[in-house]
This record gives sequence, C-alpha cells and structure tokens, in this order.
Amino acid sequence: MSRKFDYLMEVIGWLQIVASPFLISCIIGALIYFPNSTQTNLIIAIIIISLGLVVGILWANKIWKTKGTMWFVSQISATPEADNLKSVKDDNNAKKQNNGSR
Repeated sequence: MSRKFDYLMEVIGWLQIVASPFLISCIIGALIYFPNSTQTNLIIAIIIISLGLVVGILWANKIWKTKGTMWFVSQISATPEADNLKSVKDDNNAKKQNNGSR
C-alpha cells in the first residue's frame, strides 16, 4: 500500500512540474494569439504551447529519474528563511528566560 501511495505522490509531483512550463507557454501563446486572431498567430501559439508541454515533460522525467519529483517540489516550496526565524525566536525566548531567572 505504501508503494502505491509513494508512486501516486511522485505522479502528482510530476504533474506539478509539467504544469509550470506548460502554463507559462499558454500565457505566451494567448498573448500572441488574442490581440490579432489570425490563422498564422494561432499556429504560432499552438507551436509555443506544444513546446512548453514537451519541455515540461522532459524536465519532469529528468527530475523523476534523478532525485524524485516530491523531493524537487518540497525544495521549491521550502522556506528556509522561516526556519531561521523560528530558531532566532527560540534563542531570544531562551535568553529572556535566562535573564528573568537571575
């Protein structure tokens, strides 16, 4: 059961990694197509969107094979600054307690 859950989490991470370049390419494609809705601009937008999807798939596969998608996603969403703030706050609380006991 744990292996299935791990695999499902890796797939979700893979989808998140693929979505990033794909959504960026969708925005670029929309900016190209919608101001001047011609067939040429539509073809250019479709090519850009397809390229974004291919780049996202290749990138996600590379990450999955090297470190794992969940490791990558967790590193992206980690906030080490907040961890440092917590340790500084704990240090300040310890100093206040030590000063109060004298």
